[in-house]
Amino acid sequence: MSNAVIQLDVEAYDASIPRPMGRNSAGEGFLRGFLKHADVDAFHFWNVRALPQEELEALLARLGPVNRPIRWLARADRQEVAAAGALYIPTPEMKGEAWARRALGAHNHSLTGVTHTIAETYIMDELAALLLAPLEPWDALICTSDPGRRAVENLLEGVAGYLQDRFGATRIPPAQLVTIPLGIHAEDFGRDDGLRRKWRDQLDIPDDAPVALHMGRFSVTTKLHPGPSGLALQQAAERLGRPVYWLMFGGARKTEEEQAFLAAAAAFAPDVRIRQAPDTTARTRDELVSAADVFLSLSDNLQETFGLTPVEAMAAGLPCVVSDWNGYRDTVRHGVDGFRIHTTQPQAGLGADLVYAYAMRLMTYEDYAGSASLMTAVDVGQTAEALTLLFSDPGLRARMGAAGRSRAREVFDWRAVIPQYQALWAELARRRSAAGRRPGMENPYRPDPFRMFAAYPTAVLEADDLVASARPFIDGEAAFLLESPGVRNTAARLPTTTEAESLIAAITDRPRTVGALLAAFPPDRRPFVERGILWLAKFGFVRLSGRPPRN
Repeated sequence: MSNAVIQLDVEAYDASIPRPMGRNSAGEGFLRGFLKHADVDAFHFWNVRALPQEELEALLARLGPVNRPIRWLARADRQEVAAAGALYIPTPEMKGEAWARRALGAHNHSLTGVTHTIAETYIMDELAALLLAPLEPWDALICTSDPGRRAVENLLEGVAGYLQDRFGATRIPPAQLVTIPLGIHAEDFGRDDGLRRKWRDQLDIPDDAPVALHMGRFSVTTKLHPGPSGLALQQAAERLGRPVYWLMFGGARKTEEEQAFLAAAAAFAPDVRIRQAPDTTARTRDELVSAADVFLSLSDNLQETFGLTPVEAMAAGLPCVVSDWNGYRDTVRHGVDGFRIHTTQPQAGLGADLVYAYAMRLMTYEDYAGSASLMTAVDVGQTAEALTLLFSDPGLRARMGAAGRSRAREVFDWRAVIPQYQALWAELARRRSAAGRRPGMENPYRPDPFRMFAAYPTAVLEADDLVASARPFIDGEAAFLLESPGVRNTAARLPTTTEAESLIAAITDRPRTVGALLAAFPPDRRPFVERGILWLAKFGFVRLSGRPPRN
């Protein structure tokens, strides 16, 4: 199976941080799944942020075990990505790597990125830039759901239309979009009668009380509005004629966000008995599912793209009542694993003022996403009917829970998802091989400074220019002076001291042309030596044949 270099930093793959985001959980799940299920001889990890090695090793040790050799790539080792054949980027931000690869030759390796939230402006800019970046048919952006992929397609179609209208572009190579779902580790989830009693006792929930579980971040503006869920639970309680409990697992990064979410939930469900989990640890999450009868999540937000929580609930054997919204549509089968509730939003064109205000920084992302959410209707009546049916029919709950558990293990376990990544990398490698090699090329947005600013100097150094010794040097003097403060800058990638001394020695008896001097060095060192001649001239080691100023 094919392999890839994993662009590794701690933040993108760490869900143990306080109040993690969905992308943190997804990234940690992917890396843990790759370590466990990838069919590879060795792992290739690229330390792109030059983090302390011990931080990365600690992350792998926590998610491991790592039972195969590791090849570490340093920040500047981009050329070495070719050894694995593909690069995995844990975001959709592929533009920069596409331009960087162009300097090496587009055939060097394949690029794959993955979408998470796609509604923020900086991510939309990154996605739009894929049409102008030098992506190739052997690159792919992985979209985690079919509705998410269609949203990206809508954005790219609009940008392509602009390029055609503005520039008359007739050929705009499309970015290749591939749908591969996020995964879970199904063995992490299950239900246990002992844990059910433990948590119901701890949270003061009667043994036979109907309980709906919410899992996820508490945010009215960027996750989901709890109002429709509260209304539906209130109606279900009235239909059943008994108290219904709403078990909340999650939290927010800001105290005021958490308080606003819980206040909104209570306001729409005055007779529903709300219980909040005592913490947000993975252990509590994994145990708490045993205390619930139904999983409830009426996502209504542009922030959501896939949604892991329904799949986690399915893996635990909970029937799901979810909104028919983006990635939920790919995971929960209506009438099989639970119920998907009808959603409705305004027609296209009725949100132009919202995105304009967001793009012009007249409103925050939270206000933008929250405003769109307020205009997304989730059918409260359907939700109440589904909850009432499930709460009153243990057999239906058991059948749907069992169906969801099987689906989660067969379709969404990382054991089934990682091979899809490897199959994609194999197909991209086939395309890359069929295309043949191409030479490296400049990035026109970042031209060679000596090309862009060629009009600044009097002249440029040419092969027939003469280079003469500026003065005699005693043994060791030149080497000493070359290491003086301010003369050498490591970032400038200058000739070595030995190479510089060789240049000075070569012109001790008589001047020589630039071309003759370069011929004495290996081809791969000549560009650095050629620049080095001007460096030596700058500090008076050598003298160049002069040219008159330009008119």
